[in-house]
Amino acid sequence: MGDPYILMLVALAGLAILDLVVGVSNDAVNFLNSAIGSKAIPIKTIMIIASVGVFFGAVTSSGMMEVARKGIFNPNMFMFEEIMYIFMAVMITDILLLDIFNSLGMPTSTTVSIVFELLGAAVAIALLKITANDESITEIWNYINNEQATKIILGIVLSVIVAFSVGSIVQYFSRLIYSFNFENRPTYINALFGGFAITAITYFIIIKGLKGTDFYGSIKHIVEGNTTMIIAGGFAIWSAISYLLIKILKINILTAIIAIGTFSLAMAFAGNDLVNFIGVPIAALNSYDAWEASGVAANEFSMGILAKKVPSNTLLLLLAGAIMVVTLWTSKKARAVIETGINLSRQGDGHEKFQPNNMSRVVVRAAMFLNMGLNKLIPLKTQDYINSKFEKPVIKLPKDKTYELPAFDLVRASVNLIMASILISIATSMKLPLSTTYVTFMVAMGTSLADRAWGRESAVYRVAGVINVIGGWFLTAIIAFTAAGIVAFLIYWHTAMIPVLLLVVIGMLVRTTLQYRKKSKEEKQQQFVERAELISINEVIEESSGHIANVADRVNKLYSNVVNDLATHDLNKLRKTEKHVDKLNDEIESLKSGVFYFIKSLDDTSVQASKFYILILGHLQDVAQSISYISKSTYKHVNNNHKNLKKSQLKDLKYIDNKLSELLQGISNAFKAKEFDNLNNILVDKKELLKEVSNSIERQVERIRTYETSPKNTTLYFSILLETQDLVSALINLLDNYNEFYISTKMTL
Repeated sequence: MGDPYILMLVALAGLAILDLVVGVSNDAVNFLNSAIGSKAIPIKTIMIIASVGVFFGAVTSSGMMEVARKGIFNPNMFMFEEIMYIFMAVMITDILLLDIFNSLGMPTSTTVSIVFELLGAAVAIALLKITANDESITEIWNYINNEQATKIILGIVLSVIVAFSVGSIVQYFSRLIYSFNFENRPTYINALFGGFAITAITYFIIIKGLKGTDFYGSIKHIVEGNTTMIIAGGFAIWSAISYLLIKILKINILTAIIAIGTFSLAMAFAGNDLVNFIGVPIAALNSYDAWEASGVAANEFSMGILAKKVPSNTLLLLLAGAIMVVTLWTSKKARAVIETGINLSRQGDGHEKFQPNNMSRVVVRAAMFLNMGLNKLIPLKTQDYINSKFEKPVIKLPKDKTYELPAFDLVRASVNLIMASILISIATSMKLPLSTTYVTFMVAMGTSLADRAWGRESAVYRVAGVINVIGGWFLTAIIAFTAAGIVAFLIYWHTAMIPVLLLVVIGMLVRTTLQYRKKSKEEKQQQFVERAELISINEVIEESSGHIANVADRVNKLYSNVVNDLATHDLNKLRKTEKHVDKLNDEIESLKSGVFYFIKSLDDTSVQASKFYILILGHLQDVAQSISYISKSTYKHVNNNHKNLKKSQLKDLKYIDNKLSELLQGISNAFKAKEFDNLNNILVDKKELLKEVSNSIERQVERIRTYETSPKNTTLYFSILLETQDLVSALINLLDNYNEFYISTKMTL
């Protein structure tokens, strides 16, 4: 009788492990962002600190497990069979949803996912029961714990506003106190800041974070009623310790705060979010134990037992903590999510991941007008004083090419960790599954705004990124609710859907993993130029030759694809080619947008390379635009179902393709091997190609005069030939410029 449910428990255990993996991959950004972005501590040390924090948080998270059992729905209204259906639907949906977001490199909320999945699955089963019993739709409120669910949902929404506001305010005043020259601040200021930070972290994590767990009982009599004394005493003691650490041991107290904050935030994350990953499977195990002991049929046994407090299983918590730690060290997707958070909050300019949209433009304009209004109200002397605190020091970069500037400084990293830890710990002590992703992300965005990291050059991109991420959060809630409801309906319809859905989960995980690897491989091939180091003339030649070889190889392949797919009228392949062409144009555009940083990074003896590099990028852009026009015209022709080109036309194009391929291959080989003395030989080969293009145009004119009857074919054919001519001309100009620069550089050196 129990066999099907044992199999469900086994499936839920497997799903719990997968959920831990994809969940930690998504949430690692929450506690690693600040430490990694500030470069205050070596990466390995950060990982060790975070791992210990995650492990301790997992062990002390039992107080949150009740949310999965009774926080969203009223368990007494469901039978054991129905509860198992709900739990299966939730876990299947959760893994699929989180893995998709991880693959996109977008931080989403595991808390929002689990809350709305529980809500969606419970509503679906409740509606099926109401329909079967001919009850009123208003009976749905008897099944849903609407009071607690509303409290949780409102808490999540408010956390976004509170986290952003608090992060902005605290960072603003912290910067006024510290400025950007925090190394030169008096020792007592550092000591007092250390006292405040460490007191806040230790109180809210060690004391408030333990409330509701088995460990709290032994210190309850000490804590309750003595809050003010504990905080005041802790502040005095930690301030004194901070002073001694700074004065005697010469320890940077901000670095110490970041280390402690990373530990505390990792612990708060695990304590708050572990319920999102294993709360449902543990609730399923508790349900099974209660049902098996009852001897009642699965469809008749009410699950009111879940409303009672159930003791936690420490062994399962330890196992979950171990899996989370292993995932933390091994997940590549976690790094992609971390990069998104750091990218949106970094202090300097650079390559922006998100493109501006109308909403981001409106927000930035509104902020500018508001700022102008405030400046009219604030006295000029006050403005000058405030601005002096936000003046960024000039940093002389080392000549080590591997060096990369921190995304933000130690002050902002400390504030990020302190405020996020406090907010999450308060919610945990109240047994609210607050979204750690929302809190940490919005605190980081608030501090970056207050720190003037969003300047006129970057604000529209950063705001667009924040809007995209927040939009993804709302999308998470809608998809989680809907998908969990559909999955629950399918399982309720027939339990045979469970193995089918599990196979879908496995298939989707494999697919997204393969897609992510492919995307990562493409990104490695994509040649963005780092601007954090000085560049000499030789390095300019080295770097630009790599770009040219890369573009030559890709244009060679793209042109051949267009000609071949036009011959077969293969619309799908032409669509894929057009996407690759767009990607090439975007990459060259990104290189051009980095010219400012390139010129700034040149040493004094290499400034003459600026004009050369700009010209090379201009020629590459001309080449990319030509292949783009050819690709789009061809795709449009085939997509509109026009007639195919005639065999004679295709034969001419194939011949041109072969000749162009030889030219591009020669360019690629020369620049890969750095054999620039052979450029003149390549330039000689171009004459035959241009002559063939000219002959093809003449032959088409003759066809029109005799038997050609398709104006659309003629338009496409001439478009391809003329753009091919422009493409070859751009290549010739590129080779001429490169040859001239190489010869002059060789003579100079």
